Amino acid sequence: MILPLPEQRRPSLFLDDEPVAQGRSLLPEAREPGAYVPRFGDRNVWNFNGILKRPANCTAASWMVHFSFELEDPYWNLLAREFLMVTFNPRHPEVLKIGVVLEGYGDPRTLIQIASRLRTAAKWGRKNGLPAHPDAWTMQDLRQRIIDMAAAGTAPNTVRGHVTALKNLAAAAPALSLHWPVGDPWPGQSARSVAQLGASKDLATPAVPPTTWFPLIRAAWAYIHDFAPDVLRADRRHGELLAAANPSVLDIDDRLEEWLADPRNKIPLHTAPSKDQAPHVNWSLLTLLLGYERDLYPAFSESGCQIKRQRRARVLEEVAKGRTTTQALTGELVQTSRPDGTTGPWHPGIGPRPLNDLKTALRNAAFTLVVGLSMMRDSEIHEILRASVVEHYSTPAISSTKIKGTPNRPGKHWWIAEPLVEALTVAEAVSLHPERVFSPVGADNQDGTIVGARMLASFVKFVNTYRAWTGLDEIPTTYIRPHMFRKTMAMLTDQFPNSEIATGIQLKHLAKRALANATTRSYAASDDNWATYLEDALDNVKFRKIKDLYERHTAGEEIGFGPGADRVKDAFDQIDATVKARNGDARTADTLLRTTRIHIRFGMLNNCTADHTNPVGAVCLENAIVPEGHTGPLDERCRPDRCANSMIGPEHLPIYDSHQRKQLQLINNPATPACRRDLAERELDITRNVLKMAGEPQ
Repeated sequence: MILPLPEQRRPSLFLDDEPVAQGRSLLPEAREPGAYVPRFGDRNVWNFNGILKRPANCTAASWMVHFSFELEDPYWNLLAREFLMVTFNPRHPEVLKIGVVLEGYGDPRTLIQIASRLRTAAKWGRKNGLPAHPDAWTMQDLRQRIIDMAAAGTAPNTVRGHVTALKNLAAAAPALSLHWPVGDPWPGQSARSVAQLGASKDLATPAVPPTTWFPLIRAAWAYIHDFAPDVLRADRRHGELLAAANPSVLDIDDRLEEWLADPRNKIPLHTAPSKDQAPHVNWSLLTLLLGYERDLYPAFSESGCQIKRQRRARVLEEVAKGRTTTQALTGELVQTSRPDGTTGPWHPGIGPRPLNDLKTALRNAAFTLVVGLSMMRDSEIHEILRASVVEHYSTPAISSTKIKGTPNRPGKHWWIAEPLVEALTVAEAVSLHPERVFSPVGADNQDGTIVGARMLASFVKFVNTYRAWTGLDEIPTTYIRPHMFRKTMAMLTDQFPNSEIATGIQLKHLAKRALANATTRSYAASDDNWATYLEDALDNVKFRKIKDLYERHTAGEEIGFGPGADRVKDAFDQIDATVKARNGDARTADTLLRTTRIHIRFGMLNNCTADHTNPVGAVCLENAIVPEGHTGPLDERCRPDRCANSMIGPEHLPIYDSHQRKQLQLINNPATPACRRDLAERELDITRNVLKMAGEPQ
């Protein structure tokens, strides 16, 4: 038996020509005869591009395992390849025969991490004077490796990953042909405990600061809803001109005169690079507008022959008359109010050169809205394909693929609101990829991968650069990442579930739909930076409900029954009389509604209107200890049958009546236990008092 390395105990379990990816679904091109597939004997790199389906948000480099630097050493190289084969193929017959059972890894990116941990371990050993190969290392050496990492300030999560790799190496040792220190360096301890990583339930992901979230979402919606039609119109016009362009300029002089004869045609100008510089003629666009390929613009060359100079002079003569435009591809643009108080077009001029940047901005704006309001992960957004907006249980939803924690890539649905439908429509319009919605804008880079964090940063920079024209608020350039928006939306829907989010756009029932999408409670935890905003928003919600009751009352509708309702009606009548006496309008009524003390507890069958700073008739406060500063009702002590502050709305009566019937059924049923019958009788008395107070027959 001849072994490649003298340190080997036995031949490797794997043959050099054995495929690395086994028991996995290969891409069609990888199944063709003669196709390249990574083999165990490949000592330099394992390239899984074109072999295994790569998530849309992963770069090609993240799908390649390099055995470089320290792993070029034959011992470490073979050790790494064997360990990766065992972890990547845990159901391999030879691995199972030896009795090694490891948790399998379905993603090449994990293999890259493992290779990196082995590479840094070899580097650490050389730096600290250990033997060149780990066959002479001890358990104490491995423990010292982790101690040194922690002492150097390495993050606990990173330390845990290295501990896991060393533990798995110990478990896989029987399947390795090379020596590795025998035994678990930390028997009976988990990798988390070794790394001193506390089992905290708090999520480390921060929320997007409200000072960034609000202007960013508003800006994204402005680009999608207001500006996108202008950009898409310019793109269509530009495409039509390119398709009809003539490659020859033989008849250009006749065509120029014919074009100038139409007063609707204006000479296109470049936008001025600064206020102090005059704009110049966009000769390439003019050539395209005349019907010729834009590369033929030297036909108007200033240094050309006399005919070209005369042609140029003819155009400049019209420019001197003021027959110019910077919006040759679009016509009039949407008008905006600017920070300096002026009103004008939202962009200085959409020509062929800015068009590509604007389409990129639209794609980034669509991504911002989807990541900000859908609670989808970054990987799931990148997997969105064309025509992915569907109806799921009669509600608009995005159909996409779940990547995290699911190697089989199941299809999922995320409920969305109308703004996101519009955003995806715009993203599809600017996408050149045959399948994906979010892809590079350039036609020659469709195999490339776009990074969510870069799209967010690029959009923020673009908005801030052009805000003097668009009139949008400046977006603080804080640290933001896609996963932070998932945390933010979860927090908002948990803290603020029954109202619109004040983003300047109508989100309909987006909060409820987002909350229905799966998310952990830690994501919904409150954030101190949002406390003030949520309190203000809740006050606005209460005001809108009070205003709705006021409008219904002044319109003659019945808004409630009982003493509490009568007090609210009296307050509304006084406000209405004051408005009429002052010849006021809706604004006067709003001011009075905000300043008048009207206490209504919404969302309960018994809507308490008690002012607990003056608790006259508030039964809930009898013999009760009221916390300092408390102004609302005490839920556990609320008695609708005895409270003078009770307000029962018409919509509540059917619920009380139904409750009364259920109680009667329990009382009249001989099988009902005596204790339950007594409770039903007490509840029936309360219900009858409530209905009596509302004037309903029992």
